[in-house]
Amino acid sequence: MDLALAGLMIVMLLMVSTPLWSASPSVPPLMLAKEWQQSYNPADYFISEKLDGVRAYWTGSELRSRSGLKINAPAWFIAHLPNTPLDGELWAGRNRFEQVSSLVQQMGVPDDEAWAAVRFMVFDLPSNPAAFEDRYWVLKTLVAELGNPWVQVVSQQAVSNDGELQQQLQQMVEAGGEGLMLKRRASFYQASRSDDMLKLKIHQDGEAIVIGYVAGKGKYEGMTGSLEVRLDNGRVMRLGSGLTDDLRRDPPDKGTRVTYSYNGYTSSGLPRFARFERVRPLE
Repeated sequence: MDLALAGLMIVMLLMVSTPLWSASPSVPPLMLAKEWQQSYNPADYFISEKLDGVRAYWTGSELRSRSGLKINAPAWFIAHLPNTPLDGELWAGRNRFEQVSSLVQQMGVPDDEAWAAVRFMVFDLPSNPAAFEDRYWVLKTLVAELGNPWVQVVSQQAVSNDGELQQQLQQMVEAGGEGLMLKRRASFYQASRSDDMLKLKIHQDGEAIVIGYVAGKGKYEGMTGSLEVRLDNGRVMRLGSGLTDDLRRDPPDKGTRVTYSYNGYTSSGLPRFARFERVRPLE
């Protein structure tokens, strides 16, 4: 599809779109991802890099986090954004999640110098009623016309089979990326967790809430040996691998949500080889 036709589609599609956020202006109705399974057909999806950033939703007038907290971005950062919702991620490059997370949680006057390193990487038009394959081209044209260098479209590409998909995953990880995201080409935006959007990583990941601590032994005596965490399904496990010495000395507060990686499940249904990855921001 050429840019002239895509430009025409913007006018047509936005005229008939109904903003999904109108019913709840504070908590964005986001489309959430499931895990990739071998039963899916890669040819049905576009793939992109899984960015290691913070999910951000432009309501048409302000940036909000996944849980609805207003993100205090500088005026110049969001200048000229459209009055239609945009779904994306605040990203400062690979392996710089902590930097972006810190900015998102800051109150008061935004740090212009720090925000200059951040990009709003947009990957969807939530209120647009077209299938994703068409929404993507409309989105590219829309962002190109904004003239805002801090707003960029996440690049999408097609693959034909699982072999190509796995090759792309391997190349992404070797280049320092976190993994891949897959969006079903014929899908419509829906505010739910759906197999129309999938994530694929070498390692699986999940989130849990800190509910207690286990005292360290040996070289960790006097520090935290592991975190006791509650998974989203209510199960409880210990999470010690991956904790830095600083975190063992000053562990996350109870109630803090953390991310962990793992490789499949044990016979009892708990994540196998669970490893602490990071503290989730207060989104």
